[in-house]
Amino acid sequence: MKHKVLKTALYVVLALVGVITVFPFVWMVLSSFKTNGEIQSIVQTLLPQDPTVDNYMNLQQTFDFLRYFMNSIFIAVAVTVLVIYTSCLCGYVLGKYQFKGKNIIFGFVMMTMMVPWSVTIIPRYTMFMEAGLQDTYISLILPVMVSGFGIFMMKQNMESIPDELIEAARMDGSNEFQTFHKLVLPLCKNGISAIAIFQFLWVWEDYLWPYLMIDSEGKQLLAVGLTLFNGRYSTDYGGLFAATTISILPVIIVYVIFQKRFVAGVAAGAVKG
Repeated sequence: MKHKVLKTALYVVLALVGVITVFPFVWMVLSSFKTNGEIQSIVQTLLPQDPTVDNYMNLQQTFDFLRYFMNSIFIAVAVTVLVIYTSCLCGYVLGKYQFKGKNIIFGFVMMTMMVPWSVTIIPRYTMFMEAGLQDTYISLILPVMVSGFGIFMMKQNMESIPDELIEAARMDGSNEFQTFHKLVLPLCKNGISAIAIFQFLWVWEDYLWPYLMIDSEGKQLLAVGLTLFNGRYSTDYGGLFAATTISILPVIIVYVIFQKRFVAGVAAGAVKG
């Protein structure tokens, strides 16, 4: 009986946490179908009293939403692919090769995870400015194409692959390039899925670095473009909610694609073997 009570209490707590977490998102989506007058009304209702799709229809008129959206898609996909590849490559070397200084190198990788990102903004900004890379996509891709978190995750995944399997591939005449791409990578789909979700989300929602580095309006990303809804005297809340709702869709799609392997990937990266 005690076990059932504790289990029921746990379910109730989890349900409350779920509702509290999801409610703001639901309210935002429903508010995207309201007029600004209704959104700012003193008397608030969850469901739109006079539903309208004008907020979605007028997005492109407010600013070049489609251009910003595609810019963000390009940067997020490019960075995610690069991080997956570099993380797998470094994880393979650190997990399956024996050489002097391996533990020291891995220690440095772990230390990069402990340094707050905000601490490196000023030196990074100065470095890219002096290199003449401001207002280029390279300035958005280069600093984050290697991830300490990704390397850590993939090293743990690589260590779970039997050494005998790799040795068998080498004995069959497979070189290191073929072994890595044709044998090792397909065995790391769980870890790759976890990194893909995390990295895509981090890049997609990044605001400060694109704001500092990109000056051209045609190259700007969606996270920065959403600030255009904030006027000097008023804010177009309906348009902002509509644009934000659409901006969440790519993250949801990425999660749906990789969710089956996501939990297994996180578990494999957290526990050796």
